[in-house]
Amino acid sequence: MSVVQAYILIQTEVGRAALAAATIAEISGVASSEEVSGPYDVIVRVDAADAKHLTEGVVPQIQKVDGITRTLTCPVVTSTR
Repeated sequence: MSVVQAYILIQTEVGRAALAAATIAEISGVASSEEVSGPYDVIVRVDAADAKHLTEGVVPQIQKVDGITRTLTCPVVTSTR
């Protein structure tokens, strides 16, 4: 079974990052959810069964979390040599 991994960069309303990170950590498929400083407030790593599960399952659940204003999904790309 292949796994699709992605990082999701999240911006939140002021003062909402810690709560958003904690809420996101409880979502199925989320491997880690960290509050960070910089242009984004939370960085999430997702392990999904496939691209459809990522885009139609996990990401929409994350986007519904209260206090999130913007997300940017970055699928991990691996190359074989």
